[in-house]
Amino acid sequence: MISAFVFSARSKIRPLIEKPPTMTPEEAKAQLDNQVREIINWHFSPETGCQFWLEWAKKNFDPRGVVNSYEDIIAKFDHFQDEWLRDLQPEVWVPKAFEGKPFNIFETGGTTGMPKQRVGWNDFRVDYEEFSHKLKDEHFPKGQSWIMVGPTGPRRLRLAVEHLANYRGSACYFVDLDPRFVKKVISNKQFDVARQYMDHVVDQAVLLLKNRKISAIFTTPKLLEALAEKVDLYSAGIRGCFVGGTTMTPQYVRFIVEEVLEGKIGFYPTYGNTLMGLAASVPLEPSDNFSITYYAPQPRAVLRIVDPKATNNTVDYDAWGRVELTTLTKEFFMPRFLERDEAMRRKPRAPYAWDGVADVRPFGAMEKTIVEGVY
Repeated sequence: MISAFVFSARSKIRPLIEKPPTMTPEEAKAQLDNQVREIINWHFSPETGCQFWLEWAKKNFDPRGVVNSYEDIIAKFDHFQDEWLRDLQPEVWVPKAFEGKPFNIFETGGTTGMPKQRVGWNDFRVDYEEFSHKLKDEHFPKGQSWIMVGPTGPRRLRLAVEHLANYRGSACYFVDLDPRFVKKVISNKQFDVARQYMDHVVDQAVLLLKNRKISAIFTTPKLLEALAEKVDLYSAGIRGCFVGGTTMTPQYVRFIVEEVLEGKIGFYPTYGNTLMGLAASVPLEPSDNFSITYYAPQPRAVLRIVDPKATNNTVDYDAWGRVELTTLTKEFFMPRFLERDEAMRRKPRAPYAWDGVADVRPFGAMEKTIVEGVY
């Protein structure tokens, strides 16, 4: 289950060996439906459920015994509202089974006003341990140090990346980035301030790369590009990188792998957030033309590409639509959340037996100007 690719020569893709599918689409569906039943019973049972969903059931309906499949979630639940995570106190999301256990509060979004907040205990460890098995040791040598250049602070990403490094026997250096500040100054057209701040972040990372033995990096595509302008990443010891955070068009992907990484460094694009976890990419093939496809960590989370005007319906394969996320863990149940992203729907591809999402970009990106910053 390898989600990286390397380039032996410019424009010549050399996929890494990938394991065959571990299950059929029918088996994947059965696994997902079983997860749905388990999570519904957990979050709506008075003995284990959280305050929010128990009160929701009193006002709407008790889904236990009624919602038995993922299709039932689509048919019987409306879209999860992000203001529930902004306006309500985090304690309403604590499952009764977890009462008394200290929890983390993770944030996502929030350029202005209150950010969305999610409570958590162990999900990030599970998500990133699963991802670890998709990393090749030649790109992420066990026991050798990593560096993360990206948002830490209230985001679960910082703990997740550090846990991933530790899980592989490695330590991790950190250079922080405040994406809210970057988006704010760009929105205010203070481009010189944004550039100075980006240089400040990059200079800290370059200093570490020049003075410490570091073999792997997590960062955003734009920061990776900026780093490569100031230091030869391969000569500095970097053998693998995984990236996420901002849009990567096929043209930009080609630029990253051919010009920035020069075909020498393992490249692992990911798509994820605090609410979902981590969707890994499949290795590029020549027919992909540098278009990256990601697959959700089913059955813990499900991604669906829906018609923006009729969100009960999925779009056809290779068509654009809005990203809809359903999260199904004992820590957090979130049905049918409409992400602020759009993507192309892609067919299942080994080793994944469910739909993928490709060329993810901000929703409405072709119709209006979107401020992304560097993350």
